[in-house]
Amino acid sequence: MGPTSAETAALLLESPRLIRVEEYHRMIQAGILGEDERVELLEGVIVAMTPQSPPHARRIQWLTRYLVRTLGDEYAVRPQLPLTLGERNEPEPDLAVVRAESGTEDRHPGTAILVIEVAGESLRRDRRIKAALYARFGIPEYWIVNVEERVVEAFSDPDTAGSTYRLTRTWTTTETLTSETLPRLSFVVADLFA
Repeated sequence: MGPTSAETAALLLESPRLIRVEEYHRMIQAGILGEDERVELLEGVIVAMTPQSPPHARRIQWLTRYLVRTLGDEYAVRPQLPLTLGERNEPEPDLAVVRAESGTEDRHPGTAILVIEVAGESLRRDRRIKAALYARFGIPEYWIVNVEERVVEAFSDPDTAGSTYRLTRTWTTTETLTSETLPRLSFVVADLFA
């Protein structure tokens, strides 16, 4: 009797063929991946993104409106748009705040000042894989909006060599969150979950 499909998948994953951002883009241009397909490139692997629940979408909508109103024209708020981080990463965070002039006609921004992921089922991936990725590429501040626990986990002061953030803090609904890198971003966490 041969190996089960799970055993076969595990064996194949021992030596995956990782892809680069330019190959990922060629796959989109060739129609192998649709532009509207819910995937992102993480560490050279094309990863399916989890569907959005209504509470997830509501948090993105609230944050988008708040960030645009608060930050004005000096910054660009990028909802669910790619960041190109090195040769093998093109995550599509729920929100990214970049300088207004970031990116070009032919390339997505290569950094952000603040990245926000709204997490439900993706919480483990956002805490482990994405936090390490954003720290390694020097993103100064990263928030995880934990929908289930109704808190915001904030990470700052990236250690690029260690792929970790030196400072972490969890903001609850009884507190006012103030951004480390963009201090004019300050709101009562309860408002986000209202």
